[in-house]
Amino acid sequence: MLWLLRLRQRFCVTGNSMFPLLKAGDDILVDTKAYHHSFPEIGDLVIAWHPQKENLRIIKRVVKVDEKGNCFLMGENSLESSDSRSFGLISSQQIIGKVTSKFP
Repeated sequence: MLWLLRLRQRFCVTGNSMFPLLKAGDDILVDTKAYHHSFPEIGDLVIAWHPQKENLRIIKRVVKVDEKGNCFLMGENSLESSDSRSFGLISSQQIIGKVTSKFP
């Protein structure tokens, strides 16, 4: 219902970095306004712009937030998440929104 009312944006998962929680082909809903007035919290699942690859969106879990709101993101799949460790902290401004649900 929230998607139909345009209160959530729909995304399709394309990689395996969040496996087994999410797998390629899964559709998710994202609240793009979730962080307009607050920083992400540890444990949040987010969509963000990749800090090194223009126009690439990534799905990761927030594992650290510093006092300035910069976030360290990491995937669930330890075999596929090496890129998360290579780019370190990202600005919360690079986060597009918070994943709120997955389509069955």
